[in-house]
Amino acid sequence: MSLLVKSSKRGQTMVALEAGRLEYVGFSAYRLSLGETLPVSAGDKELCLVLLSGRVNIEGEGFNWQNLGDRQSVFEDKSPFAAYLPPGTDAQVTALSDVQIAVCAAPGSDGYEPRLIRPENCKRSVRGKGANTRYVCDILPDSEPAHSLLVVEVRTPSGHSSSYPPHKHDTDDLPHQSFLEETYYHQINPPQGFVFQRVYTDDRSIDQAMAVENSDLVVVPKGYHPVSVPYGYESYYLNVMAGPKRAWHFHNDPQHSWLLDL
Repeated sequence: MSLLVKSSKRGQTMVALEAGRLEYVGFSAYRLSLGETLPVSAGDKELCLVLLSGRVNIEGEGFNWQNLGDRQSVFEDKSPFAAYLPPGTDAQVTALSDVQIAVCAAPGSDGYEPRLIRPENCKRSVRGKGANTRYVCDILPDSEPAHSLLVVEVRTPSGHSSSYPPHKHDTDDLPHQSFLEETYYHQINPPQGFVFQRVYTDDRSIDQAMAVENSDLVVVPKGYHPVSVPYGYESYYLNVMAGPKRAWHFHNDPQHSWLLDL
């Protein structure tokens, strides 16, 4: 089965991971026009709504977050607004402009409250060096309260590599490595571009190389998952990770770990 989920150019749903495709991670992304609404129901999951672009209101029982949004593109040098919704939460998103919003899902539990994640709450960092430099924004890291969900976004400049050297997190062997499924939601600037992503395991039981276009989704059930960005285009991806333990510990591909010494 292909690990590439193609996006739709029409309709409210831009891309969605088929229910049951992964055990722990769920993902969908939507486009809304001014005045349109998106109902969201967590059910037995916990959710992180990530406002990719535009302005919205998010309302539900016990919360009413108004006029959220401070960027018109994921390629602006700004962190997003996001919202954490625990299991059993229903909400409605109302678009105050043209909007793109992602809904990230993972198994949840009791003991958490809905909360707004503001841009200033997101830790920003630079990872890598040279043509491996990329810009990271932690939206829901393991240092912030949640049951299993981890959410981070990454911008990668033209001609650079990302998620590189190749690494994996598919073995429950803490503190050395954690088991986390993952999805990559991609955007490209300009939007007619593409990036390349490979997903492979040591035994090559999975080995897929994909040309990924704007708003496509890549599914990473296990294995290494590097990204390469062609000259002339910028890459953005939103990562969603979840597994049996909420910790991010990865293992580099030993064939390529020498790159860390450069």
